[in-house]
Amino acid sequence: MAIFSFFSMPLFLPTFLFCLTALHSFASLGVEARGYHLSIASLISKDLYNSIFLHKDDSACPAKDFYTYESFILASKSFPKFGKTGSLSTRKREIAAFLAQISHETTGGWATAPDGPFAWGLCFKEEISPQSNYCDSTNKKWPCYPGKIYKGRGPIQLSWNYNYGPAGKALGFDGLKNPDIVSNSSLIAFETALWFWTTKQKPKPSCHNVMVGKYVPRKADLKANRTTGYGLVTNIINGELECGRPNDARVNDRIGYFQRYANLFNVDTGPNLDCAYQKSF
Repeated sequence: MAIFSFFSMPLFLPTFLFCLTALHSFASLGVEARGYHLSIASLISKDLYNSIFLHKDDSACPAKDFYTYESFILASKSFPKFGKTGSLSTRKREIAAFLAQISHETTGGWATAPDGPFAWGLCFKEEISPQSNYCDSTNKKWPCYPGKIYKGRGPIQLSWNYNYGPAGKALGFDGLKNPDIVSNSSLIAFETALWFWTTKQKPKPSCHNVMVGKYVPRKADLKANRTTGYGLVTNIINGELECGRPNDARVNDRIGYFQRYANLFNVDTGPNLDCAYQKSF
């Protein structure tokens, strides 16, 4: 029987050499570049998730058993850019920053808490004792539905009708008529947080673009000292109340979470952690 030899076929030689060259080029990119295609689950295992949120399912936490690892991973699949942009270090840093911000928003920790104050993220799923119904009646595009309260709900504590409306439209639920779904569905809760994180709301950039280095400051941003870094993410989320205030306890709490999580992900935090000298948007 004749033995087929690939190399005996001159027609195929250029293709073979091309494939070898392509494989060599791909291999030369290094681990970080190849990591671009890894899933979120490959960067944060269930064990790591549980070590980050040590007390989220304690009986003392109103959100006990709500913020599951499975819901977080499933929700992330609807946002293909989240945790999948840039080098492996950039990807890990963005995930750590996101988890840090939602931890502050839902914290149940205190200064002398077991395992420290930064081990108590995802303890709450809705705002306790809201001071208003968070209805901006001047917003005609997303009008409030009678009797509904748009208080903080979910990991990012989504608030106001002008956030519930577009979030619901983007994710497939009626945010104005049914805002309570954000604190009743773990999947939708995480989706609203990731929607807020990845969505640009002028004049604010998206938190995602800031953390992956795609934020380009305008003249107004430069004048307001809105520099790239984790502090700018805090400015996007709650700058009016927290930024421009040196040594603000709320900002420091956000930073504390980020530093702990960055250490667990084995990445640096990057510069400009606070927004003490930034003007809010």
